[in-house]
Amino acid sequence: MREVHHFIGGKAVAGTSGRFGDIYNPNTGEVQGRVALATVAELGAAVDAAKAALPAWAATNPQRRARVMFEFKRLVEANMNDLAHLLSSEHGKVIADSKGDIQRGLDVVEFACGVPHLLKGEYTEGAGPGIDVYSMRQALGVCAGITPFNFPAMIPCWMAAVSIACGNTFILKPSEKDPSVPMRLAELMLEAGAPAGVLNVVNGDKVSVDAILTHPDIKAVSFVGSSDIAQYVYSTGTAHGKRVQAMGGAKNHGIILPDADMEQAVKDIVGAAYGSAGERCMALPVAVPVGKKTADEFVERMTAEARKLKIGISTDKDAHYGPVVSAVHKAKIESYIQMGVDEGAKLVLDGRGHTLQGHEKGFFIGPSLFDHVKPGMKSYHEEIFGPVLQVVRAETLEEAAGYASDHQYGNGCAIFTSNGRAAREFAAQVNVGMVGINVPIPVPVAYHTFGGWKRSAFGDTNQHGPEGIKFWTKIKTVTQRWPDGDVGDQAFVIPTMG
Repeated sequence: MREVHHFIGGKAVAGTSGRFGDIYNPNTGEVQGRVALATVAELGAAVDAAKAALPAWAATNPQRRARVMFEFKRLVEANMNDLAHLLSSEHGKVIADSKGDIQRGLDVVEFACGVPHLLKGEYTEGAGPGIDVYSMRQALGVCAGITPFNFPAMIPCWMAAVSIACGNTFILKPSEKDPSVPMRLAELMLEAGAPAGVLNVVNGDKVSVDAILTHPDIKAVSFVGSSDIAQYVYSTGTAHGKRVQAMGGAKNHGIILPDADMEQAVKDIVGAAYGSAGERCMALPVAVPVGKKTADEFVERMTAEARKLKIGISTDKDAHYGPVVSAVHKAKIESYIQMGVDEGAKLVLDGRGHTLQGHEKGFFIGPSLFDHVKPGMKSYHEEIFGPVLQVVRAETLEEAAGYASDHQYGNGCAIFTSNGRAAREFAAQVNVGMVGINVPIPVPVAYHTFGGWKRSAFGDTNQHGPEGIKFWTKIKTVTQRWPDGDVGDQAFVIPTMG
């Protein structure tokens, strides 16, 4: 059986804990390998390797670090097909989705290639008599990222590429459900020219997470996962003196106004709700049509569109989406579908019991669609993270916007309309971090920044873009003068720059 261990100090390192987690093939339901679950000592060894590599890497000029990023990008592109198949074999998403996962990570790597410009500080000449003031951004030191199963290429790149480009060394703790792509990315980073120890991968579970959050030599931690764990990561990491950004769950709403292009809205939402089996933090699992006529038309069209979706194995080029990641997650999604039924929502499409001939043990779920969902329902309040679309009807735009604003999560939302004024006011007032206007999945491009509000994010700095540079560096401000004579008593006066 294939085993995945760790990548520490530029080489693969066998685990010593004797503890392993199963790696499944979601298409067949079979165990295809196992991953080592690290000890505290193994995490410590990764920190030691990162510390050893830090001084030289932080002292490497930004242009040379950027050249490593350019080469890393080239190598990932050259290995795109192999990486996508490897990703799909462990996650279950179709190959096209896996390539999109990798490409969105590469977009951030491409952004990180501009680090010589991004790290430039500020300079004021003549801030006072003979006094100049300038600032510089410097590396934090050893940093870490804890990433989820649903984007095993993109999110590690969001974190590690920017952090390493800024001069830090990095420890990645990926999901134990699909660890092979993060391991391969570390190998490619080494091949690209990053010195051994700059990027380390430690596979594991809560033992590894807690070791990261409490290790005194790790200066910053980035996390993406569920909100409960995000809150734990944030509170524990900051209590141990670390800078922490922790991105949590989501329940993104898509509001459909009566003047929307309904055909386009349905096409957009069917992909946003069911694509990648709904296992996206920026999926669109709640549709809020405004007015009975709009709602009736939307449900009718969406039902017809969802029925056309083909669920298949990851390598099926005609499949719209593949299996979910695990049997446990499949059972959780199905429990939420039953919960919605028990709460009184109308189940228009039931995806439970979906099987594929020859893959009867695979973790497949068909598209499910609920109508007449109410805000008080638990199935609406919580994140399902599966191919389930809930329709919450509203009478006015204000009511619809209130659903998005009042929800416990505030990652993103979208509005579908041809009314520019309504869209502009909605975007300005809705209480979420990212907004799409006739865009169903408003994930910002890499040179902007990604982050939600409320229980979707803990911490005050977002992922990638300018906020990423800010998170992975510390600013130092220097006030200088070069006296050319006796300053006398003035040395004891607080300078006012007057």
